[in-house]
Amino acid sequence: MNQKTDFLFKVLNVLSWGIFIGLCIESGGLIVNAFVSIFINPVASSKFWGGLNLYDLYKFNQNYFIAIVTLMIIVSVLKSILFYWIVNLFHKKKLNLSSPFNNTLGRYIFKLSYMVFGIGLFTYCLNQFSHSLKIKSNGLFFPSIQNIKFEDADVWIFMGVILLIFAMIFKKGIEIQTENDLTV
Repeated sequence: MNQKTDFLFKVLNVLSWGIFIGLCIESGGLIVNAFVSIFINPVASSKFWGGLNLYDLYKFNQNYFIAIVTLMIIVSVLKSILFYWIVNLFHKKKLNLSSPFNNTLGRYIFKLSYMVFGIGLFTYCLNQFSHSLKIKSNGLFFPSIQNIKFEDADVWIFMGVILLIFAMIFKKGIEIQTENDLTV
């Protein structure tokens, strides 16, 4: 591996760690805020994680509040798991560029594509549920999806499909490399 590629992988590793830590903090903040709002002090939902004010939603219907917050937590935790897998890929040295088409990396790409697609589906559910909630609750102050920061369902689904296509191509590459190794 040349020096430029090695440097690029080190930068990507550091960026992955930073994103992973940030997503873990976000997930933890959402979980703690949800717990405090539901079991200890409902007014805490007025200062929810990320500056959201979900107190009106809590007062309107506690079950809707729990559903929205649960979907937010699921999406956030799935993102954390995704970046844990990416950090794990760098940390456990499963990325072997001298022989890139191996079964371990192939399985990793499939796992990543399914996880990204799952993030997209849960984000889509969150978007649709919050949209239907806005229709049901005339006059309820509910922060827009842009304020919740879970508006990119289509991007996640698109990225999941692209990763799945790459995983299929990668699988074919593994088959070809295995055949070539057997013929030599």
